[in-house]
Amino acid sequence: MIIGEIRRYLRDNNIVRVSRSIRDLAYKTIQVRERLTKENGKEPSIEIIAKELGVEPEEIAFSLDAIQDPVSLQEPVYNDGADSVYIMDQVKDIKNTDELWAENITIIEAMKKLSDKEKVILNKRFFDGRTQMEVAEEIGISQAQVSRLEKSAIDHIKRIWK
Repeated sequence: MIIGEIRRYLRDNNIVRVSRSIRDLAYKTIQVRERLTKENGKEPSIEIIAKELGVEPEEIAFSLDAIQDPVSLQEPVYNDGADSVYIMDQVKDIKNTDELWAENITIIEAMKKLSDKEKVILNKRFFDGRTQMEVAEEIGISQAQVSRLEKSAIDHIKRIWK
């Protein structure tokens, strides 16, 4: 009973609570990876491990991430005696800067003023990454019309933005 309580304490009293099933999958993944590495002489891919365990590759990746110990952003990465470099100094989010946030709001507001067809075309072209030909086929107009509507919508946004 005491050993069971010790195991429960060690399992449940971590900084981040990870369910037992996810933790078990991570440990099984590690065992299968080690076994397959020994057998084949090279490290197997996540897909091979997932197939061996009968789960999706995403579950494998998720479970392995879940058992990693969290790291503080205030933890020093480098220290030369005088100045320390912290993880926070090394992590940069170029996708969510204040400037991009403001631009996104402006673009969203400008797109609200476009016609439905122009919105669809710009969304498909620039957010879904489709070509003018693909957009034309999807909405049933010519590529030239898509080009004209796209140019018109962009000009409209430029006028609003100024």
